Amino acid sequence: MRLHDTWLGALLVVLAAVFFGYTFTFPDMPGQKYGPALFPRLIALGIAACGVVIAVRGWRSGAPWVAFSPELQRLQGWLGWLAMPLAIVFYLAAAERLGFLPTAAIVVSALCAWMGVRLWAALLTGVVAALVVQWFFGSLMRVPLPRGWFMQLVAGG
Repeated sequence: MRLHDTWLGALLVVLAAVFFGYTFTFPDMPGQKYGPALFPRLIALGIAACGVVIAVRGWRSGAPWVAFSPELQRLQGWLGWLAMPLAIVFYLAAAERLGFLPTAAIVVSALCAWMGVRLWAALLTGVVAALVVQWFFGSLMRVPLPRGWFMQLVAGG
């Protein structure tokens, strides 16, 4: 399914406006004319400008407002379209119980296998991706990832 570019451009403009409005909650820097809101406001203005350009070009294109691909006329196409939202729902439901590492490995492996990657490569990719993300976010960034039974079993607590 493909939405018209005018919808995408309008969505970008709205999101940029919300983002720009949110920057007014940022604190001011005493004694300076600019503060921490300056850079995010410039980014929001750039996103809004790009959104306007995309919307105008989409409006002029004359393309249909919604176009369904032939793949979405089959059940497998709809399941492929729903694969990522279903993976996110699975992660949200299972991560606290299983832990980040096994849940992320299952999600990445399943998505790779769904996309046609050989099973051994999908499993290897899932495990390596989960370990790299755990190392980066858990160790370097100190983001508390769900421990679950897996880390209790491995780390003993």
